[in-house]
Amino acid sequence: MRTFDRIGIAAVLTATAFVASAVAFDGTTPNAPEATMPVVAAPSGIAVIKKPVPPADIPNVPSALTALQYAAEGGHPVAQWKLGRMYASGDGVAQDDLRAFDYFSKVANAHAEDNPAAPQATVVANAFVALGRYYTTGISNSRVKADPERAREMFAYAASYFGNAEAQYNLARMYLDGVGMPRDPKHGVRWLGLAAQKGQHEAQAMLGQMMFNGDRLPRQAARGLMWLALAQEGVTADESWIKDNYQAALAKASLDDKAMAAEMLEKWVQGRRD
Repeated sequence: MRTFDRIGIAAVLTATAFVASAVAFDGTTPNAPEATMPVVAAPSGIAVIKKPVPPADIPNVPSALTALQYAAEGGHPVAQWKLGRMYASGDGVAQDDLRAFDYFSKVANAHAEDNPAAPQATVVANAFVALGRYYTTGISNSRVKADPERAREMFAYAASYFGNAEAQYNLARMYLDGVGMPRDPKHGVRWLGLAAQKGQHEAQAMLGQMMFNGDRLPRQAARGLMWLALAQEGVTADESWIKDNYQAALAKASLDDKAMAAEMLEKWVQGRRD
């Protein structure tokens, strides 16, 4: 079993399904956003140029970047998203957060009401998440200022309408930390649970830590341990807090808690196979 091998949990455990006992998580995606949820405001002075995408065999298209630009100008959401990502990370182009913001805005403005099952729905949801992150911090020396309430709107739209796990995790953090709204642990835990069930490892780690310690939730050590262990699957090198919290919980857990968490893990793995 790959999960057990990767974490080295043969002697202990890894993770399992979240059984909703303290909090009920329905795991469903609403069919429509909240009636008052605004869509991204169109960037000032930015207009989508409706221009046909040239055939692939036209010789005056010199590079993949140019082809993406043609497609983006024609309103292709995937091309716009890719260019946004490139400018956000400086991948093959000079890093430019404002240009990235504008590309993400084009995607969100034009496709906010697309069917959540549409092929491009993932990139549309990710565009809302990217915008939410930009509104969280703002962009230095630009018209994009830090606006926590606007950030919450972006995350909430992607979380509720598209069921995006990254948006659900970011929205949960805002509820738990009281950023852009009053603190609301109940809603924060609910969004954490939804994101965790979809495999968002940061949500799994936070939910596991809260459950294991009884932080804003009734203490459920075994269930908390399973989530902390499952989070190890997606952990990156710079996320030492996830590894540290898991090791700390593992050291404190009783043998019964470890055995129960391992049993929950087995059910989680089996459920994923079915």
